Amino acid sequence: MHEETHAVTRIGWLRAAILGANDGIVSTASLIAGVAAAGATQSSILVTGTAGLVAGAMSMAAGEYVSVSSQGDAEKADVELEKRHLAADPEFELEELTQIYQQRGLDRSLAERVAVELTAHNALDTHLRDELGMTDEMAARPVQAAVASAASFSVGAALPLATVFIDQGASLPWTVSGASLIFLALLGALGARAGKAPMLRPVARVTFWGAMAMAATIAIGSLFGAAA
Repeated sequence: MHEETHAVTRIGWLRAAILGANDGIVSTASLIAGVAAAGATQSSILVTGTAGLVAGAMSMAAGEYVSVSSQGDAEKADVELEKRHLAADPEFELEELTQIYQQRGLDRSLAERVAVELTAHNALDTHLRDELGMTDEMAARPVQAAVASAASFSVGAALPLATVFIDQGASLPWTVSGASLIFLALLGALGARAGKAPMLRPVARVTFWGAMAMAATIAIGSLFGAAA
């Protein structure tokens, strides 16, 4: 049997999960590295990291829910608009489909036949798919995006937070940064594998920006620590 599993079928939750995990690692590691570089105590570092995990997870969930809900509202508005167009001027909508199929390579007569048959089968779904590019796989799912983002952020944030229990000395900023870069590289590789993409570019991209964020917070923490 021939089976095909395309990455596009999981793009909704995969995007939210990768974003959440990446943000969890980078933001929490940066907080810990910055506060540790400023000379904070271990208890202060733990409180900062834990607060960052909780606040970040809630923020990611709320942000994803609101943004994806807005996408869903726009999709619903387009569906209602297309329904009105089909009811008001079906001949124009049929011609619109015909021209779409012609632009995709069909000759006029075949494009007309395809447009007529698909319209007879399900006019609304046909226009949503071929005119607007709306499919079930790409549909907005706010709750799924919110849960995936919050859960992945929590997991990502927990990884650098765990290093606080391993290294309690002055080298903590570098320990958490080094460990987090490894976590980011693994995340980039997992994301690329899940999306069936080459691994090198995603790994390089995510580790580079993570390193920049942590370097900036270490520098700021060191400045504040020296001034204290």
